[in-house]
Amino acid sequence: MQNKLAWPKKITVCEVGPRDGLQNEKVLLTVEQKIELIERSVQAGAKIIEIGSFVHPKAVPQMADTDEVVKKMKRVDGVEYRALVMNLRGLERAEAVGIKKAKLTVSASPTHSLKNLNKTPEEAVRGFAECAKYAAAHGIELSGAISTAFGCCFEGRVPLEQVISVVKCFKEIGVSELSLSDTTGMANPQQVYEYSVKVREQFTDIDWVLHFHNTRGMGLSNVMAGMLAGIERYDSCFAGLGGCPFAPGASGNIATEDLVHMLSEMGIDTGYDLAEGIAIGRRVREFIGHDTDSSVLRAGRCSDIVIEQ
Repeated sequence: MQNKLAWPKKITVCEVGPRDGLQNEKVLLTVEQKIELIERSVQAGAKIIEIGSFVHPKAVPQMADTDEVVKKMKRVDGVEYRALVMNLRGLERAEAVGIKKAKLTVSASPTHSLKNLNKTPEEAVRGFAECAKYAAAHGIELSGAISTAFGCCFEGRVPLEQVISVVKCFKEIGVSELSLSDTTGMANPQQVYEYSVKVREQFTDIDWVLHFHNTRGMGLSNVMAGMLAGIERYDSCFAGLGGCPFAPGASGNIATEDLVHMLSEMGIDTGYDLAEGIAIGRRVREFIGHDTDSSVLRAGRCSDIVIEQ
């Protein structure tokens, strides 16, 4: 008799659409449109939401109005509103508008990191020491994202040892929440399972998150592998938007409605209202004016299918 697979009873969905989803779109949404998506996502059940980034507007013009979005949006108790920052200036901007959770991101790939920052991944993380000191002094929690953690468009597969080297540097500056991010969509379930098991075993004091792109159709399969490895938090994006301006070929994130639908069908609780999630995905497509990579938006829920006899 085969052993049963150890599926989790509950998964936390982290909505990254307002930042990672919109940062690669040609259509620039208004402040009001962004706020609508943020507030509706919270109403749908998002307990963690990435509301934007505090980066230079010339680098990512889609995020130029994040300060104004934060000032005008309605906040709900019990919801974590986080933002991406790349340096101390970004962290100061986030603090000025009341953000209490900031995310720092570094590529695991030395080539990718050198091309974009002219620093090795380890140098880049240690360069955040000033941010860590500022965050501690101002009551801001920091998380870290390790991009290209599974594969890089310049190097191919990124060795686990290289990822672990970056994890150790994040620990040095006091960051205890990290996501392994498949920026280029090159991860596969076997690799995800192996990496997830190893980092959880080696770094038991770190809270782990997984972040998948669906570039080659393996996004939800990778979620399955991550769950079997014991990781219970996943980033996703409404309507499956996304892509990275600094990673050639990177495409959209796994769609929030696809993730929630799959977990619902498996009997795994997310606390998410799937119908509202689907409505948000359709609203996003109205805003951006094009189709997106979301299976549920295309085919509907399994429960929507009724075959007349």
